[in-house]
Amino acid sequence: MVSSQQANQGKSPWFVYLIRTKNNTLYCGVTTDISRRFAQHCSGKGAKALKGKAPLLLEWSVQVGYSRSEAQKWEYKIKQLSKSRKEALILGEWQLNNLE
Repeated sequence: MVSSQQANQGKSPWFVYLIRTKNNTLYCGVTTDISRRFAQHCSGKGAKALKGKAPLLLEWSVQVGYSRSEAQKWEYKIKQLSKSRKEALILGEWQLNNLE
């Protein structure tokens, strides 16, 4: 039997993240490389939803698995949260395992 750690060996971890815009809105996304993706957003090459909304601030990120599909499931769950719950995630007052 192969452990999950062995099965994920060689795969890139996926992250979900929250970015705050100048209007204090929160944008949620997924990536395998937080630094690269945030740089893309800041340079205007990321999501259309963030264009013209600089300055941007990377507020929160967490590793959620080893597949895009798994990351997108978490992204969907986070997008369904109220703004106050997202703020609680950022502050560490609320955890992702509360969504399971």
